[in-house]
Amino acid sequence: MEDLRLAMEQHMDLMADLVQKMSGEIRSGLRPAYENFMGFYHAIDWKEPWIMGLLAFHVVLLLVTLLSRKHLNFHMCLFLLALAGVYFAEGLNGFLGKNWKSFSTQNYFDPHGVFLSVLWSGPLLVLAMIILINTLFSLCYLIVKWKRAELRHRARLASTKQD
Repeated sequence: MEDLRLAMEQHMDLMADLVQKMSGEIRSGLRPAYENFMGFYHAIDWKEPWIMGLLAFHVVLLLVTLLSRKHLNFHMCLFLLALAGVYFAEGLNGFLGKNWKSFSTQNYFDPHGVFLSVLWSGPLLVLAMIILINTLFSLCYLIVKWKRAELRHRARLASTKQD
């Protein structure tokens, strides 16, 4: 019995050491991503009117989406518009990259489209996912409602056959 207890303690020590090493690796692996994000965050002048307008646009769009969650047809139109916005982001990035001096103090629009992907496409994709999840919940509710109606109909038919 003593050997079993000793083996378990050694195993637990080994597992604790493994977890500690793994968490250290994860933390050291995430550090460059965190530093890149902070560099991106500090490189943007958040007080530019067009950036504040873009953020306000996304907030309003999110509020409209949340407040209109019962209107599935409107949501489908909004879903398609959000995905169209993501689809045309590359062309928009090129256009804005050529004309940035007319509305901005610095050129945020690199050839890879990182800025526009983060501040334009990212929120639109999150919005599309919210709409998709809401639609799936609505469809599940509709299937349950339909099944209940079917069961009520069958029960009515069975009770009329008995009478």
